Amino acid sequence: MSAPRNPTRSSDDTPDNTPGKTPPGAEPLHSHGHAVHHDQGHGHGHDDHDHDDGAAHSTFKGYMTGFVLSVILTAIPFWLVMGNVFEKSSTTALVILGFAAVQIVVHMVYFLHMNTRSEGGWNMLALVFTLVLVVITLTGSLWVMFHLNHNMMPPSVHDMKNMP
Repeated sequence: MSAPRNPTRSSDDTPDNTPGKTPPGAEPLHSHGHAVHHDQGHGHGHDDHDHDDGAAHSTFKGYMTGFVLSVILTAIPFWLVMGNVFEKSSTTALVILGFAAVQIVVHMVYFLHMNTRSEGGWNMLALVFTLVLVVITLTGSLWVMFHLNHNMMPPSVHDMKNMP
């Protein structure tokens, strides 16, 4: 049985196919198949390969877009509260929660670079799982607190005086 052939070597290089020896004129290979370059500082190094992992790559324009959107999404709720734009405070609170949700998405897209392709979709799956857990936890907590308040508190002061 002969030694495995190296794809960068031709059959007429040398008769000696000993592993670890490189014939004259051929570049040695790393264990993962890339050729070993001895001129790493001249633009031909291993880091020059285009590794597309699906994640969005950062640009100055992208960061500035995210920053401007974040400032706008912070200034509008500030103005809503300070200008007393809505008569009911519950309306103001709901609008602010909406702006907060939009700002969370802006941060995840522009600063955390999350999309459906990054890390093969696992980042998005982890986010969805986290959101489901948060919704279940908050809904359950509010439900329990409401029912405790409803079931444990007497309906009126008059009923409290008549209790045994």
